[in-house]
Amino acid sequence: MQLNGLLLTFPKEIKLLIGIFLLVLSVGFYTGLLFVGETSSAEPMGIEEHYLGNESDEEAEVMKFKKSPKEMLTIVHTHILSMSLIFFLLGAIMATTRLNYKWKLFLMLEPFASVLLTFGGIYFLWTGLTWFKYIVMFSGFLMTMTYTISVLVIFSQLLKKKA
Repeated sequence: MQLNGLLLTFPKEIKLLIGIFLLVLSVGFYTGLLFVGETSSAEPMGIEEHYLGNESDEEAEVMKFKKSPKEMLTIVHTHILSMSLIFFLLGAIMATTRLNYKWKLFLMLEPFASVLLTFGGIYFLWTGLTWFKYIVMFSGFLMTMTYTISVLVIFSQLLKKKA
């Protein structure tokens, strides 16, 4: 079955469904990024402080405590499950776009590696391997970029007229 470019041939109703889905999904995705910015200031020390606490910093404006094992398992479990579903659905739609095979494959598969590195990295950071904060930051950035590029590619092709 030929998937490359199939999105361009979808009926208007299916294109509208995909477009609305991506719009709502993106509101949720980027709201999550706003939350990250608020809770960890989106920098390495902020990420470390968010999970390991800042009890030793007497001048901290907001006191934070190390996450419990239950909290960490909940964070890692829920994020890996939900993000894998998000990227599976996005990848399935991406498979139907007209795009260079290697770029398409990268945009479809990379987010899964980033999900594991980001949330696995958060867990390893919590266990005391503090250098994982840099992996978390890089993989989170890469995940966000591949999400954004994928959505832009899909939207650009949803808006194209049939050839």
